[in-house]
Amino acid sequence: MANNIVVTSQNAVALSEQFKTEELIKPLQKEIFLFDTFVAGTMYLEDETILNDLKVGAALSLRREPKNRFDENAIRVEDEKGRKLGYVPEKDNPVFTRLMDAGKMLTAKVTDIKGKTGYTQVSMAIYLIDF
Repeated sequence: MANNIVVTSQNAVALSEQFKTEELIKPLQKEIFLFDTFVAGTMYLEDETILNDLKVGAALSLRREPKNRFDENAIRVEDEKGRKLGYVPEKDNPVFTRLMDAGKMLTAKVTDIKGKTGYTQVSMAIYLIDF
């Protein structure tokens, strides 16, 4: 009876100590597809072996980087281990920046990986996490 509701005396604090926040809210969230784009700047990676670990379908994290000297709307793209892959392209990021700055959670997934001359193009889909 895996779908039964179990009442316990544990409060939210006890549960948050026992489980990661993502595990607690995962059943309550849904991903809303927003946009297809690519990871800009993969040719500037300090460690290009990061790209060898990427697979289509892999989750990517999006982090605001407001003090970026090149783009005040910069959104950094990281792999599942928190390693920098690049950025959401500057032309695509103003709306996503506003959403993130307003407290909305965005995530991304790898949709395609293509080797090009001198760099690897990583395509991604961006999602809004709704609760």
